[in-house]
Amino acid sequence: MRTQAPLLAPIFRSDGQARLLSALLLTGEELSVTDLANRAGLAYPTTHREVARLVDAGILSERRVGRTKLVRANGESPLVNPLREILTIATGPVVILAAEFARIDRIESAFLYGSFAARMLGDAGPAPHDIDIMVLGEPDVDAVYDVCARIEAAVHRPVNPTILTPKEFAATSGFLDNVRRGPAVAVIGELPWR
Repeated sequence: MRTQAPLLAPIFRSDGQARLLSALLLTGEELSVTDLANRAGLAYPTTHREVARLVDAGILSERRVGRTKLVRANGESPLVNPLREILTIATGPVVILAAEFARIDRIESAFLYGSFAARMLGDAGPAPHDIDIMVLGEPDVDAVYDVCARIEAAVHRPVNPTILTPKEFAATSGFLDNVRRGPAVAVIGELPWR
């Protein structure tokens, strides 16, 4: 199934291609096609076709280990670093926040909400000016704010964390009701109300 171009970076062929490239270019990992398909949330045949296109274009490189095909960013391609910069801004917040928050103890879940999450999910609208993230748990607050400040510099948008315990998040309030009803993209764990 062909997906539409992502609203945050419509220069990519599809949202799937942007997710696939993000999984490789933003992490620096080498993944099997199966693992890449899982990480990008794509069907294996779609991932296989897209990888072949990107290898042919010289953006990805591949090698075989037994019957497994491993792919990674082609460090010799002059396109990789500019693509990495675009992806950092367009899709990077989820990938980068997930990696950084995984190092902070006592985060039960985290998710993007608001306009950035809406554009990631394909809802039309103006380009988001900031990134709103809800962090549930009892983490070191300074560590969360430090991560957000570092990521803000990388993605060229303010990253606004809201830190609540799960009990606080379960409370009824206009703001929280709007967050639960609105678009959300999981960063760590599952969305707690779905």
